[in-house]
Amino acid sequence: MDMPQSFSERALKRKPLKLKPLKHKPLALALDGIRLAPGRVLAGLLVALSLGGCAVGPDFKAPAAPQDRDYVFDHHKQPISTNSGETEQRVIMGGKLQANWWTLLQSPELNRVVEQALANNWSLEAARANLAKAAEGVAVARGGLYPQVDTAAGAGRKKYGASFLGPQAAAFPVFSEYTGGAVVSYDLDVFGGQRRQIESAAADVDVQKEVVRAAHLSVAGDTVLEALQMASIRSQIAVAQNVIASDQQNVALVQTAYKAGVATQMDVTTAQSQLDRDRTMLPPLRQQLNVAQDALTILVGKSPAAWSAPDFNLAALTLPADIPLEVPSELVHARPDIRAAQARLHAANAAIGMATADMYPHFTLSAAVAEEGLLSGPSGAAWSLIGGLTAPIFHGGALSAHRRQTQDAYQATFADYQQTVLTAFGQVADNLHGLSNSADEVRAEQQALDSASAALRLTRLGYRVGNAGIVQVLDAQRLEQLAELQLVQARTTRYIRTVSLFLATGGGVVESLSPSPALQ
Repeated sequence: MDMPQSFSERALKRKPLKLKPLKHKPLALALDGIRLAPGRVLAGLLVALSLGGCAVGPDFKAPAAPQDRDYVFDHHKQPISTNSGETEQRVIMGGKLQANWWTLLQSPELNRVVEQALANNWSLEAARANLAKAAEGVAVARGGLYPQVDTAAGAGRKKYGASFLGPQAAAFPVFSEYTGGAVVSYDLDVFGGQRRQIESAAADVDVQKEVVRAAHLSVAGDTVLEALQMASIRSQIAVAQNVIASDQQNVALVQTAYKAGVATQMDVTTAQSQLDRDRTMLPPLRQQLNVAQDALTILVGKSPAAWSAPDFNLAALTLPADIPLEVPSELVHARPDIRAAQARLHAANAAIGMATADMYPHFTLSAAVAEEGLLSGPSGAAWSLIGGLTAPIFHGGALSAHRRQTQDAYQATFADYQQTVLTAFGQVADNLHGLSNSADEVRAEQQALDSASAALRLTRLGYRVGNAGIVQVLDAQRLEQLAELQLVQARTTRYIRTVSLFLATGGGVVESLSPSPALQ
């Protein structure tokens, strides 16, 4: 008896079927074994693809730029001067800050450290890797616009039952068959749901770009601020060492007076006590310096045992005289956090489009071309073409609720964007006030130091001729010491406020986001 033919082989030998018009609304249409003219198939595909130009949901529009003309109320644009020989600063509204803004401090040593930190910082490298991951997400989303081609194969043993081909089929022997070929499926994306997914993925790339820019700005800013902190502490250590040297002179002066009989043992003890107390200033300052050095080492991607930070000094730094300041309407394009907030708003808008597309029908095409046959016999070609439509009818209100959910999420993201803008404006305003107030502080501290130095000089002269006691000398010295330390801190504050203003205005836009070389 001849081996029975497979169902697929018999289907290929059938005469072409004629489709009758369907009177009911179909949810799916299947064409299997139908001979269609290639021209008609191509025309049908072109018509379907032409329908794919519509993307439902709202198109994204960036929020309007703020209309503010300044950052602080009634801001006078006069030069910021200390009137004490210090650097006079001037804010230039509408100026563009250069991306390598730290070079304005005119320290080659600082420039090298910042560049080293930007090249080796691991947090920045992680941000770059996340950006690359987001870019691949766009490629994944774009793949949905193209036909999906897979291969399929199978083999098995089969036995027909009487209920399938009639009672005589029970006598058919068991046989082996196989099939193998390609399967093609395509989502026509008529209502643009896939394109909204691509739009959302692209918005996520924009977010990650701003995360990289923010990390770049943070690493550079933290590096400069740590260097300023180290320079300030070294200046304070130098002041403390001068104070200790002055205390030693006081002790020697009192001991000489005691030997001459014009001072008491109490005077000697008091002077020695002052010296011992001032010596306690050095260990905490050295600890602060060590902590700042270690923090800077971590920023450059090294361990404290493998790298030594340079000896930064305030005298080797230059306070920038001209401070470029973006106008408020341009600040939204300069700060990475505002740009990231806008990109998140874009993604939230695309989510509305995706939720809207889910409420419309989905059209799909799939085709298969295979070779079928018996393991011990001949084989033949088989193919199928299937067109499908899936339309939501009843989901218990879930689809419309999901769309409203995305709309509410958009409103929340919009509120976050507005708050980010206001926070940025507040930070710029705070640092503008800080520039002016720190200049006034330097002027006041310089005057206090001049007065304290004059008072100490007169008190020491008075002590030598017996018109002042040792306690008066020590009090005058204490006032001079405090004034000198506070002057160092006030000068450091001017640098910090200047750098903080650079950071608050976005630190210059970094256009190049190519991944850095592999970290060593």
